[in-house]
Amino acid sequence: MADTVALDPATGAFLEAMRASGGKPLDESSIEEVRGNIRAASAQLAPPPADVARVEDRRIPTAGGDFGVRIYTPHGGSPRPIVVYFHGGGWAAGDLNTHDGTARYLAANANAVVVSVDYRQPPEHKFPAAVNDSFAAVEWAAAHAREIGGDAARLAVAGDSAGGNLATVVCQLAKQRGAPRIAYQVLLYPTVDLRDPVDDPAYPSRHQFGGGDHFLSMRDMEWFRSLYVTDPTRESSDARLSPIAAMDLAGLPPALVLTAGCDPLRDEGKAYADRLAAAGVPAEYRCYDGTIHAFMSFAGAIPRGLEALSFVASRLKAALAN
Repeated sequence: MADTVALDPATGAFLEAMRASGGKPLDESSIEEVRGNIRAASAQLAPPPADVARVEDRRIPTAGGDFGVRIYTPHGGSPRPIVVYFHGGGWAAGDLNTHDGTARYLAANANAVVVSVDYRQPPEHKFPAAVNDSFAAVEWAAAHAREIGGDAARLAVAGDSAGGNLATVVCQLAKQRGAPRIAYQVLLYPTVDLRDPVDDPAYPSRHQFGGGDHFLSMRDMEWFRSLYVTDPTRESSDARLSPIAAMDLAGLPPALVLTAGCDPLRDEGKAYADRLAAAGVPAEYRCYDGTIHAFMSFAGAIPRGLEALSFVASRLKAALAN
């Protein structure tokens, strides 16, 4: 289906520059090439680095192996709220550095200690390694809150794209297990449904914007899923992979769900926000029309990305206030 939504001028210019630069489709690239391309793009297009008081890298040991976190401490006194952040990149391609600008911005502007999670990635580490690491990171942040200058009673999770998927899943797992207590969740253009078929008619945005002209395509999503999932037939309906498949969403933390108008994932994000609201969960939904998936990561080139970051920081700050 042709695009019937007018693109934001900066977004249109960004897409034109992408087309002019060429580049292979993801499924014709190696994972090393994709990771390198994302790192290079983030170095050029990320939001400008915000000033924070301290940045510290740590390792967290788990039964499945250790993983890293990067802790961003804002200026001022403590204790502060804690935001555990999960980066996007199709589970496989982003890292702490590609999302450094986002983490710094949220620490400085939400006045929170941000714990950015370097979860283990596919194809080296298949599902559910990223889920296990993400939940372990939230447990660690809650247990070590005082040590990192944070307040465990004001703990939020946030993530973009695949990281939004992980943030969603962590909230469901915390509810099931009774801890840790998560006060708020921020889901930025999340992928929440990896069940077959990928062309589910319940999500018209997949057809409208998933052909490859709007940055992320459904072909890209299939490639990322193939890296992450070992057995799609058996695993895709697992709520740890497709959190919208969970039967009961009542009792989850209040949520902010943010989408982009020209993103193939727009409609599943909206569907999850609607399900949260129907289950009695306070859920705020906002769609940034005229822009694309991952636009907040491109805030250096797409001003609406910086606008959205400011909005997210303000909502986190309000939700986690004393």
